[in-house]
Amino acid sequence: MKVEQLMKREVKVCSAADSLNRAAQLMWEADCGCVPVISSNGDGALVGIVTDRDIAIAAYTQGKPLAEIPVSVAMAKKVIACHASDGLRHAEALMRQNRVRRMPVLDQNHRVAGILSLNDIALEAQREKAGGRPQEVTADDVAETIAAVCEPRGGREMIVAA
Repeated sequence: MKVEQLMKREVKVCSAADSLNRAAQLMWEADCGCVPVISSNGDGALVGIVTDRDIAIAAYTQGKPLAEIPVSVAMAKKVIACHASDGLRHAEALMRQNRVRRMPVLDQNHRVAGILSLNDIALEAQREKAGGRPQEVTADDVAETIAAVCEPRGGREMIVAA
């Protein structure tokens, strides 16, 4: 199965110069948790990604209204992306290795063509199971990807209260 078969094609984007208020507005309107950030020079190149969590942390640490904070302050500049023509297994491997829940999907010109999320993968596994079709995406695949994405970063130890 190819990524283009599962990805969401209706993608809202913003520029690094936009305010976090604009990014939050786009997320609210599109009912999504991230917005790809494209260059401001008009070439449409992917330069970052901003999540709802990034916005919340920036609001807390900057102590300013979202309208006064540019997306460039909060966005991740290292973006993990895949291509629409990639196989789903490859995309899942990228998600696992990089612990990302949502990933921009690029077209052959390296422009944003969609977003692939863990939700898309999980819903496909359920559709295949319910439809009695041969399963290209299994519950085990989904569980493995979710477990890898949820793994704590940087060797943090879990403290369990006794």
